[in-house]
Amino acid sequence: MKKLALPTFFLFFFIQTSAIEITRMEPAFWWVGMKNTELQILVYGKDISKSKVSLSYPGVRIKEVTKVESPNYLFVYLTVSGATNPGTMNLVFTSGPDKIVKQYPLRPRAKTPGALGFTPSDVLYLITPDRFANGDTANDKLGNSTVNRSRPNSRHGGDLLGIENHLDYVKDLGITTVWLNPVQENDMPGGSYHGYAITDFYSVDRRFGTNEEYRLFIEKTHAKGLKVVMDMIFNHSGSSHWWIKDLPSKDWLSSADVYLGSNHNRWASLDIHAPKSEKDGLINGSFTRTMPDLNQRNRHMGTYLIQNSIWWIEYARIDGIRQDTHFYADFDFMARWCKEVMAEYPQFNIVGETWFPGGAAATSWWQRNSPTNKKNSHLKTVMDFDLVFRMQKAFDEESNHQDGDQAGLFTLYEILAQDFLYADPDNVLTFLDNHDISRFIRKDEKNLNRYKQALAFLLTIRGIPQIFYGTELLMTGTKQEGDGLMRKDFPGGFAGDSINAFTSAGRTPLQNDAWCYMQNLLQWRKTSKAVTNGTMQHYMPENNGVYVYARIKDDQRVLVILNGTNADKTIPMQRFKESIGNHTSGKEIISGKSIDIKTSVSIPARGVYVIDLGK
Repeated sequence: MKKLALPTFFLFFFIQTSAIEITRMEPAFWWVGMKNTELQILVYGKDISKSKVSLSYPGVRIKEVTKVESPNYLFVYLTVSGATNPGTMNLVFTSGPDKIVKQYPLRPRAKTPGALGFTPSDVLYLITPDRFANGDTANDKLGNSTVNRSRPNSRHGGDLLGIENHLDYVKDLGITTVWLNPVQENDMPGGSYHGYAITDFYSVDRRFGTNEEYRLFIEKTHAKGLKVVMDMIFNHSGSSHWWIKDLPSKDWLSSADVYLGSNHNRWASLDIHAPKSEKDGLINGSFTRTMPDLNQRNRHMGTYLIQNSIWWIEYARIDGIRQDTHFYADFDFMARWCKEVMAEYPQFNIVGETWFPGGAAATSWWQRNSPTNKKNSHLKTVMDFDLVFRMQKAFDEESNHQDGDQAGLFTLYEILAQDFLYADPDNVLTFLDNHDISRFIRKDEKNLNRYKQALAFLLTIRGIPQIFYGTELLMTGTKQEGDGLMRKDFPGGFAGDSINAFTSAGRTPLQNDAWCYMQNLLQWRKTSKAVTNGTMQHYMPENNGVYVYARIKDDQRVLVILNGTNADKTIPMQRFKESIGNHTSGKEIISGKSIDIKTSVSIPARGVYVIDLGK
């Protein structure tokens, strides 16, 4: 019997204890020489919280090791001094007789181009990666869905290589910056082709490519003189994110036990009269059932998200970030995030989705240094939804400014006249449409009058313009038809396409007219400091329904004339003398013709002139 006692004891011991495991460490590596010397490492693995952590590396010390409710997490906080040399340190995890050694690389700071930000000198081209071009069919059948192009809301197979193969097309058009809808992993049932239900914040969706392929895509984009903006989402994750089945703690999500949908009351975010319950209903509710709300007030979550964005900037060398659902997340956290990113990369730019169609007052409240917000958002660029929804109607209305009957171009004048509300009106993102709203082009349009006026306006007013892919092809799609039909496949980007609109031969005469018009404007815009870096003067449209404004930089001047009526007009020019200066003529940049502006200018119905007055 005594001979059996010892083996029985050891059998009991091994049943009652389990070896520690590590299956995930995020981020997988970091850099020396960062301005913020604190590094958080999320360590995940079975019973990892039972272990003690140690390391020995010159310049690095353990600041804090924190356990949370789940025994399968540890949050290790390190201090990496500015004098630390690059190399590989060993993180040692011990629990009783168990010992795991994990190598953790500390890399030198990146020296390749990137983190340049985007400015009014740039024009962003927004691409939904799944719908632009399929460059690698081998990645089509990975993950929770396969390609089915017959269904608007399924995966269609577009990927990073497809975009890379057509960067010359983008550059030739005159674009300076590529903005991709989210490329991070969305391994959700049904496909989540749009990218806004992230299931791994540190991995590119394998149906688009690998992390390394994304980094190389950006390197090649930079080599062509183009910048890259990365779409990010801090408000929520996808419901299939790896941490959902084993949350670090209940407060990792805003509501972990029961589904609470957001009230989507955007006004509660800034309404001084809103009760706490209304604000909480916006901030703490999940965006949808498949997009649970992240609790950025949890300090580990907050630091995790901030580090994640900095990791992508340093690793992939992105030039800017567009933050989805910016006002749905905790204000103080988002302000901290913007501040920390900009401190590390002063040239960088972040644009937040500030969807407030009710006027400049609400949108401007979100911009950094806003005179109407007692707090500072530290958000450099905001999105002008008020202007986009007005532009979608203004260019086919008869311009009028009679009392109680404002319409057409006059309403655009009214919006720009309120730019005094912005701390920095030049850093406002302007657009005719995007992936979330009906496309600007309508199916029943028979000519390009509306298109040409709107595009000229977009590319010559203050702000940073953004163009949704396919606008140059007169692509259509409405919200009523469904999001998938607003994000159609680019013709010619997929095997078997009967039309290749990447070439002029594959476009209709009307599409080529539209494409060339956009190209002329975009390529000229790059050369015009008056437009990209100048002040704006505009004149209230009078009863004649014509809107005139100028862009001025030092001795360079551009004059824009828009006829918002269905009749030809002759405009006396004396009123605009302050903007014209001593100039008597200028070159109309689309037609190339010289236009005499000494006394009057005749402009056809629904016409537009962009006149470069030169120096």
